[in-house]
Amino acid sequence: MEPNSMDQSSSLLVFIISAFALGIVLILTKDNIPPKLRRGSAIAAIVMISAAFILMIYSFFTLG
Repeated sequence: MEPNSMDQSSSLLVFIISAFALGIVLILTKDNIPPKLRRGSAIAAIVMISAAFILMIYSFFTLG
């Protein structure tokens, strides 16, 4: 049984919202994060936001 496009678009929407929310939380709380975790969490957030942006552009062409 394959998932339909509604399941794909809703899971994509959840990922996009959570990736951007993580980026916002990291920006707003950057002073409270320990220095050892700051760099790793920033890199993880950049990767997730980049993936969310790429998937958002990809969905414009395929899910139409």
